[in-house]
Amino acid sequence: MKKIIAAVLCAMLLATACREDFWVKLPEVRDDAVNFIVASDLGRNGYYEQKPIAAVMGYLAGALDVELIAAAGDVHHFGGVASVSDPLWMTNYELIYDHPDLMVEWSAVCGNHEYRGNTQAVLDYSRVSRRWSAPSYYYAKTLTADDGARCLLVFINTTPLIGKYRRDSLTYPDAHRQDALAQLRWIDSVLEASTECWKIVIGHHPVYAETKKDDSERADLQACLAPILEKRRVDAYFCGHIHNFQHIVPDSSAVSYVVNSAGSLARAVEPAVGTKFCSPAPGFTLCSADAHEFRFFFVNHRGKIIYSYAIKR
Repeated sequence: MKKIIAAVLCAMLLATACREDFWVKLPEVRDDAVNFIVASDLGRNGYYEQKPIAAVMGYLAGALDVELIAAAGDVHHFGGVASVSDPLWMTNYELIYDHPDLMVEWSAVCGNHEYRGNTQAVLDYSRVSRRWSAPSYYYAKTLTADDGARCLLVFINTTPLIGKYRRDSLTYPDAHRQDALAQLRWIDSVLEASTECWKIVIGHHPVYAETKKDDSERADLQACLAPILEKRRVDAYFCGHIHNFQHIVPDSSAVSYVVNSAGSLARAVEPAVGTKFCSPAPGFTLCSADAHEFRFFFVNHRGKIIYSYAIKR
């Protein structure tokens, strides 16, 4: 009996410690701003910090009235999902992100790991889960702050824009089936027509980043996507894939290229040309937009804000 009581007390103390780990000072955001979270590279069945990060996300989502989660790919490691009834939907997503304040819309795009499986199932899960929203491989939506500021979010499908995935039809069977040129024309037209205060593009792969991953990934996006982002004066491009935090502004560019860290297992990183900040911590990014500023905050697995940046009007 004493051992049982001791075990229960120990569990209670551990639970309390976990809660206190992310009771931190909240970021300074305006009351009339619209807030959303960027989360990526999540799916580890709850392991490698995924559960603690999910708890931090829930805490901040409730405290700051987060309206949307932008799920920037690789929700499912390593082979994607086979169908809408794949058990990975439960072990990677539903049972992990179960905080009441995470029952908001999750706007999702496919990452390279989803492309190892059935990408259509990622879209079709929108009809299964009330909060999962992937209406197409690429799409746009607008968030409106209480002060009237409108923030355009353009969700794009980067895997088919990269040659190495299109050529490997055995590993990534759906990549070559997508019309890359049609998507690029759509991205350009949506951004050109935009009248929103802020233009934010969200994909899975980075355009600029320090990484040991294949250089051709970034070279392809620098060739086909970066010119559109620069021409249309996008405020920020958010991505994942690299599993660390990076904020890069290349020379002569007005675009902030932001790498969101993994919501589970993270990797080492070093500064590169144009790096304003980088960190190997796992976590997610909190974004806040109003008529005067678009701000983003890198939040680590303990709920600490390790970097923030403001784009001003």
